[in-house]
Amino acid sequence: MSALFAAEASGGGTARTLTITLFLLLVAGTLAITIWASRQTKTATDFYAGGRSFTGFQNGLAIGGDYMSAASFLGIAGLIALYGYDGFLYSIGFLVAWLVALLLVAELLRNSGRYTMADVLAFRMRQRPVRTAAAVSTITVSIFYLLAQMVGAGALVALLLGIRPGTTFLGMGADTAKVATIVLVGALMIIYVTVGGMKGTTYVQIVKAVLLMGGTLLMTILVLAKYNFNLSALLGDAAASSGQGTAFLEPGLRYGVEVAGNATQTFYNKVDLLSLGIALVLGTAGLPHILIRFYTVPTAKAARKSVLWAIGIIGTFYLFTLALGFGAAALVGSEAIVAQDKAGNTAAPQLAERLGIDFFGGDIGGAAMLAIIAAVAFATILAVVAGLTLASSSSLAHDFYANVIKRGEASERQEVNVARISAFVIGAVAIVLSIFAQNLNVAFLVALAFAVAASGNLPAILYSLFWKRFNTSGAVWSIYGGLLAAVLLVFFSPVVSGAPTAMFPDHDWQWFPLSNPGILSIPFGFLCGWIGTVISKEHDEDKYAELEVRSLTGAGAH
Repeated sequence: MSALFAAEASGGGTARTLTITLFLLLVAGTLAITIWASRQTKTATDFYAGGRSFTGFQNGLAIGGDYMSAASFLGIAGLIALYGYDGFLYSIGFLVAWLVALLLVAELLRNSGRYTMADVLAFRMRQRPVRTAAAVSTITVSIFYLLAQMVGAGALVALLLGIRPGTTFLGMGADTAKVATIVLVGALMIIYVTVGGMKGTTYVQIVKAVLLMGGTLLMTILVLAKYNFNLSALLGDAAASSGQGTAFLEPGLRYGVEVAGNATQTFYNKVDLLSLGIALVLGTAGLPHILIRFYTVPTAKAARKSVLWAIGIIGTFYLFTLALGFGAAALVGSEAIVAQDKAGNTAAPQLAERLGIDFFGGDIGGAAMLAIIAAVAFATILAVVAGLTLASSSSLAHDFYANVIKRGEASERQEVNVARISAFVIGAVAIVLSIFAQNLNVAFLVALAFAVAASGNLPAILYSLFWKRFNTSGAVWSIYGGLLAAVLLVFFSPVVSGAPTAMFPDHDWQWFPLSNPGILSIPFGFLCGWIGTVISKEHDEDKYAELEVRSLTGAGAH
C-alpha cells in the first residue's frame, strides 16, 4: 500500500490535499506568467518568436524545458527501472542528437528563416506546395509528440491522486480520471498558447527547466546518499530487485534481444535497435517545436550559445536519469512499478515517494516528496505541450493560411487569430488520440515522433541548405515521402496492433516487424528528395546563392 493510501487510511487525507494544493499553485503560477506575457504580445513577431528578445542562456534553458519532456523524466526513468542498461539508450540518443542540431541546423536556420521551418524550405521554391507540405509534416510530428505528453499526464495524476483500478476519485473510476486529466492538460495547453504566445510559452519553459533540474538533482543526491555514494552498491541492489539478475546491467533485455532457435526474430530485434538509434540521433534536427526556438534570439551567435547551454543542461539531466532509473529499480522494485503503470511511466514519482518516506519520515514525508516531484513532472508536461501546440498552430497560420490560402496577403492580426484558432483544433485532436494511447510508454511514443521528424523534415532541411540543385519538386517529394513511409510503417507495426502492449491490442493488422521505422523511412525520405529533384527541370542558382549568403552570414535575417 502506497503512502498515499496509508495517509488516507490514517484519517487525514493529508497527502491528497497537499498534492492538489501544489498542483493548483503550479497551474496558477504558470497561468499568471501567461497572462503577463499576453500583455507584452502585440505583433506577430511577439506571438511567433517572443519578439526575438531572449538571451542565449534564457533560450538554452527554454530549449532544455522544451526538450526534457515527460518522455525524458517519466519514460526514460521507467525504462531504466524496468530494463536497466537498455533503458539508458534513449538518454544517449537524445543527447547525441544535439550535436547534429548544433553543427548542421541551429545557426543556418536562425539566419535563413523568420518564424517556422517552412520559411527556410520555401525560400528558393514555389511557396504554396512547399509550405503546405511543411505544415502537414509539422502537425503530424507534433501530434505524435503531444500523445506522449498527454499519456504521461494521465498516468502521473492517477498516481498523484492515489487512483488505481477499483478505486474512485470525485465519483470517477481510474480510467475516467485519467481521461479527465488528459482533457485538463489539453485545455491548459490551449490557454498557454492562445493567451501567451511564444513569450508566455518560453517563460513557462524556463521556470519548468529550473524546477525539473532542481527536483532531479535532489532525488539523485538522495538516491546516492542512500547508498553512501557507492554506485556499485546501487547497481547491485537494482539488479537484485529487478528479478533479472546481472542481465539487468547488460544490453539485450529490451532491444536486440536474442531469441533462442529463432534467427529471424533475433535479426529483426537487432535491426530495430539500430533503427531506434538512427531516429533518436537524427530526429532532433527535424523537430518543429525545437527548430522554432532558434528564431527567439536576436543573433546567430545567440542561437549557437543557446544550443551549447542546452547541451550542458540536457546532458546533466540525462546523467540524473541514471540515478532515478536504477534508484527506482532498487528501492521501489519492478513489480510495484508495473502494478501502478504497465509501461513504467510512474517510476520516478514512485521513487520520490519512497525517498520521502526513508529520509523525511512517515507517510507524510513520502506524500510531500511525491507531490513536489509530481508537480515538477506536471510542469514539464505543460511546458512541452505548449511548445508543441505553438509550433503546429504557427505552421498552420503562417505557412498554410497566410502563404497558401491568402497568398501572402493576410494581415498580422488575421494570422495571429488563425494561430489561436488552430491551437484549439490541434489540442482537441491530441486529446482524442491520447485517450487511445494510454498503454504505451511515453519515451517510446516520442521515439516515433523523432522517426517521423527525421524522415519527413530533416531531408528537406539539409537538401535546402546544402544542395544547389534542390527544387520545389524535391522538397515536396522528400517531405511527403518520408512522412508517409514513417507513418504507414508505424501503423502496420506491432506498436499499433497485434501485440499485448499495442495501441489496439485486440486487433491485428501488423505486417511490418519493427517497432521503429527510421532505418527504412529516413533513407526513403532522402531518396524521395533526390528523385523529386532530378525529375524536375526547375533550378534557381541565384536564389540558392542568396540563401547560402544569408545562412552563413545572417545578412537579411529578420
